[in-house]
Amino acid sequence: MKWLNKFFKGSNHKISEGQYHGVFADEDRVWDMPSGSLDGNAHSGNEDLDHAIALSLSEEEQRKANSRGGSSQVDDDEELARALQESLDIGSPPRSNQSAIYPSSYGYPTGSKICAGCNNEIGYGRFLSCMGAVWHPQCFRCHACGEPISEHEFSMSGNDPYHKSCYKELYHPKCDVCNHFIPTNRAGLIEYRAHPFWGQRYCPSHEHDNTPRCCSCERMEPRNVQYISLDDGRKLCLECLDSSIMDTNECQPLYIEIRDFYEGMNMRISQQIPMLLVERQALNEAMQGEKEGSHHMPETRGLCLSEEQTVSTIARRPRIGGNRIIDMFTESRKLTRRCEVTAILILYGLPRLLTGSILAHELMHAWLRLNGFRTLSPDVEEGICQVLSHMWLESEVMAGSGSSSHGASTSSGISSSSSSKKGVRSQFEKKLGEFFMHQIAMDSSPAYGDGFRAGHAAMLQYGLKRTLDHIRITGNFP
Repeated sequence: MKWLNKFFKGSNHKISEGQYHGVFADEDRVWDMPSGSLDGNAHSGNEDLDHAIALSLSEEEQRKANSRGGSSQVDDDEELARALQESLDIGSPPRSNQSAIYPSSYGYPTGSKICAGCNNEIGYGRFLSCMGAVWHPQCFRCHACGEPISEHEFSMSGNDPYHKSCYKELYHPKCDVCNHFIPTNRAGLIEYRAHPFWGQRYCPSHEHDNTPRCCSCERMEPRNVQYISLDDGRKLCLECLDSSIMDTNECQPLYIEIRDFYEGMNMRISQQIPMLLVERQALNEAMQGEKEGSHHMPETRGLCLSEEQTVSTIARRPRIGGNRIIDMFTESRKLTRRCEVTAILILYGLPRLLTGSILAHELMHAWLRLNGFRTLSPDVEEGICQVLSHMWLESEVMAGSGSSSHGASTSSGISSSSSSKKGVRSQFEKKLGEFFMHQIAMDSSPAYGDGFRAGHAAMLQYGLKRTLDHIRITGNFP
């Protein structure tokens, strides 16, 4: 039996075992990706092998006792050798001096070990030990693509294993601008930027590579989408373009609606104040022509004029050629002062809800001047104007959602009958209105932001009429 001893020499080989280590976290816009590994720790089947050898020796002795012929003995030995070779020749097991890491894992009889994949006994052959269980190699499969995992490392989500590439495709965040995987920083963590309202995620580099933003909703322009370029350099996304107002005549029905909104709050404006849609340059020139000091946001989008001026207004809606505005037609208007307010100017090209909120703000400036309010501090005047803008947006959003006009603003008694005539709006337009309300509420400037929050709190506590009466007497919010 020297051949048998030689055949099993060095059979104390290693079986690779897989272990998972990793942490996944989503906090402060930094992610740490999970991973798993299959290492080379040993499992042996010595007891099973010894049992197989003993059975073989016993069978051979029995054959010797029953057979006396020399030639038949040799044939029996050769047959036994072939049988043992076939039963063990599943694959050449790695020698003890080799590193045994998956997928080069081999196994021998494992007794009652059950595969966690198919629930069948492992039996003879290769097997994996990972995730606290044993597996046939073909049964340890990726939860995403369903193919066997043959790599040394794998990823996990919950209790499910994944190919590292499949896991990255499913869970590694992609940039909403360039559509590439967001890169890791020097610490190996995924770092990205996100819009505070829309949740648009993008690579930090896009804040410095001149990626354009929509002048209305402030979302960045994705690489696979072209925003519309206005003639003054602004960009407009396609969703905001859908409800944009481009010329003075197109804006007149909205202007009438907002005047009706004021009248519904017993704040009727009897004077006929001209309202014009203008380009950015014309708006900036008109702002410089105002003698009285005005308080404006970093980008002025509306103006309540008090002086006589000649203004260039947009007389006809321009056409869109490719991804640009073309055929802009303007005409000059001589504005004559007939009361404390000469005209209201609004920047063209903005969606209806943003145009309306600017109109509501500027009309409040006009109402204050026409009703004898003395010169107010920036935070009080701009704050109460922002309150009216926010109230109009609230009535529009709720009316567009199908709510009754009574429920649009119960705290101030606003009538939104004019708004409710518009019917149910698209989901994006409703979301856009909520975004403009969010912008007003979260503004960080002292005049517009702090002023709004003080005015809004006063209006909620005392009502709009009592708040305005207090401002008229004291110049401050109650």
